[in-house]
Amino acid sequence: MTKDVIALTPKMPDLRTLLAGLYAGGPDLGVNTLADGAVIQLCAPDGRPLVSVEAPILVQVPGETTRLLGTGPGVPDSPVWWTEARASTAVAEGGRLAGSFAGRLATVLGGTVWPPEAASTDVVPLTTDISAVPVPATSAPAVDVLTAKAAVVIQDRPLVTLTSWLSDALRGATADDRALQIVTPPTTRLTLPTRTALLGHPNRWVIQDPDHGFYDGLSGAVLHWKGGTFTPALDENGTASVAAAFTASPDTGERQLILSLRTLHPADKDLILGRALETAWQHLTGTPPAGWSSAEPVNLPWSTRQLTDLARGRAPQPTWLIAVGHPDRPVIATVRITRTPAGVEQDVTLTLGYGKDADPPLDAIESLAETLCAEHSLTTMLTSLRAARSDLTVPPCFEAPPIPLSFTLGAGELKDVGLDHALRSPLSLAPLRLGPTAEPALHYRLGDGTDPRAWNTLQQLTQHLRQVS
Repeated sequence: MTKDVIALTPKMPDLRTLLAGLYAGGPDLGVNTLADGAVIQLCAPDGRPLVSVEAPILVQVPGETTRLLGTGPGVPDSPVWWTEARASTAVAEGGRLAGSFAGRLATVLGGTVWPPEAASTDVVPLTTDISAVPVPATSAPAVDVLTAKAAVVIQDRPLVTLTSWLSDALRGATADDRALQIVTPPTTRLTLPTRTALLGHPNRWVIQDPDHGFYDGLSGAVLHWKGGTFTPALDENGTASVAAAFTASPDTGERQLILSLRTLHPADKDLILGRALETAWQHLTGTPPAGWSSAEPVNLPWSTRQLTDLARGRAPQPTWLIAVGHPDRPVIATVRITRTPAGVEQDVTLTLGYGKDADPPLDAIESLAETLCAEHSLTTMLTSLRAARSDLTVPPCFEAPPIPLSFTLGAGELKDVGLDHALRSPLSLAPLRLGPTAEPALHYRLGDGTDPRAWNTLQQLTQHLRQVS
């Protein structure tokens, strides 16, 4: 297991301050660097890493620290420098070393430490017999157990965020054809970006429950460790079972409005990305996104120009990004930008949270669809509604799937399908035509977000549209 400790400081930790923090273990420990100096490691005399420290980042997005760390004592609002340390608890002194490192930074720079109980400035001498501790099979700071099939990350923080540590672990596991499996206690929740990262098979969120053993935090399937990976425990009939602890969450009246949209643009040198997302955000909330980043915490103020430069610099490799809203409006989006033979595709999932006394703006969806089709080359958009937490975090319990509200077919896609064929849909309600007569788009109403049978309606519609005339 690893222990995460974060120093939150008003000033950037310079090299001298970082070195002072790394003396938390006394002069006998060594220092190593990884990732071209982006990660500093405090090492035992034999070179084994004890604490890994990521380069400080300036979090400039309001409310981001409290979104990820809560509103407890010692959690300041932005702007703040975020310096995260991960300690291996395979060595008894690891967690205390990380706490002393962070505490020293906070003391010198006038900041705070999360979690606050981890902070100290004590020298923590290494007394463990390192030779008696098995050498880990991985040098990746975020990975606790590495096998031929899985990269396992053990987390004990209340909210697992898609940090750069975790993002690097996911990329490494994917490149090596391994599963990324995150193990947490049942009190942990995920952010939506972390949940999105785990959706690819065979990645898993593994709950370690002291009373119920291991089970999948997203499906509830009872798990066991077999062949170097967590896999469903099957009975004699080859059937998986659901853990008794994986019960449905009570309906609190909170809702999430989800828009899954795709745009396609020619690969033009003047193309600015992110504008479709910005338009949807503004249309539904009255404000643009507050910030963006490629990992959490989201640290950069919103800028379509900057995210375009990042995506262009990474091309032809895809770029995956996160955007967040202002503190008083829970909104989060993930964006995947891909260069294809057809042009530049943006796949956006925008999720908005609403409390029990707030109504999602369902009447704004049609006008938004028309704007996206007319101005942002929308190809498709599926809008749905679900009963789920308004803070947009994911608990390890059963949550009903979202229920479709509408489906929009952009003008470009409609040309491929054929207008007459698309109008002869199996739906009882005719689609709404959007845009000019010469190049229309179609908007199909599927329901009001309360009847699960809307999934059957959507399936019939998509099957019909695939049968190109």
